[in-house]
Amino acid sequence: MAVVFMTLGSNAQSNKEDIDLIQAMYGKEKKTIVAEFITFSDDAKKAAFWKLYDDYEAQRKAYGQKRIAILEKYANSYESMDDKSGDEIIKETIRLQKDVDGLIAGFYEKIRKGVGGKQAGQFFQIESYFLSATRLLILENIPFIGELDIKK
Repeated sequence: MAVVFMTLGSNAQSNKEDIDLIQAMYGKEKKTIVAEFITFSDDAKKAAFWKLYDDYEAQRKAYGQKRIAILEKYANSYESMDDKSGDEIIKETIRLQKDVDGLIAGFYEKIRKGVGGKQAGQFFQIESYFLSATRLLILENIPFIGELDIKK
């Protein structure tokens, strides 16, 4: 996975199609997992949930592309990173994390009101799990700022 970090910088221009494909595949696999995890008492609630979930996924995927753009920026500026560029990347990351957390919380409320508290809780738990796993995977596979600095 560390190779993925290093190739982000060199392939930034040509990987939009790859990003879209990966996100489409992940969304499909993810939806299957969600379908197995969230339970419904009737078909009307199930239909209402999936409409909301599809709206959520469209927005989540847009945030996923922002995450990839930030990682590309990190990879491209890693060797020349200074106080200003490092601060900018960290601030973008903080904004993105707040936005994604807000997205999940907002859809929790929509699902709670439209489908029910149990399903909203299940949604919140599974999405929080996916988000935490994604953040951990990224952190485990990119170098810390300055970690790869070569002493001259």
